[in-house]
Amino acid sequence: MGIRATLTAKMSALQTGASDFGGPSFNPTLEKIISLADGVGANQADILWTDERTVGASSSEDLDLAGVLTDAFGTVVAAAEVVAILIIASAANTNNVVVGDATAPIPLFAGTNPTFSFKPGGFFFVAAPNAAGLLTVGAGSTDDLKIANSGAGTGVTYQIGILARSA
Repeated sequence: MGIRATLTAKMSALQTGASDFGGPSFNPTLEKIISLADGVGANQADILWTDERTVGASSSEDLDLAGVLTDAFGTVVAAAEVVAILIIASAANTNNVVVGDATAPIPLFAGTNPTFSFKPGGFFFVAAPNAAGLLTVGAGSTDDLKIANSGAGTGVTYQIGILARSA
């Protein structure tokens, strides 16, 4: 099995009105495209894991990135480095999706109880294709990525994709 992936982050906007430059509009585009080949070096990944999941009201789950999850073909995910994470919150959610702050987490954020919360219909996307990748996955309980529901009453549904390296 091999992996090839393209990561695209793009913001394109149109702003109209009078400006110092006399133009009636401003149309900036910010874009980053990362192409990944199969492998364990810079600009490479050899693990892909995706899923759609639901976390119950006032609950959370720890996603074990080394030895528990299985990919689309039934292979156990054994990540050593994470290259990219994309999490998309369902627009139908009532509560926010919260990422981070596992008991002994992978080092996604700095600090004592690091989290990032995003609203229904929003997304969290981070990538680093360099040789070191985004982050190192540790052994034991330090290989968990925590996903939580920000509140009570209803569950939250999210889609998640992770590209990683086995070494």
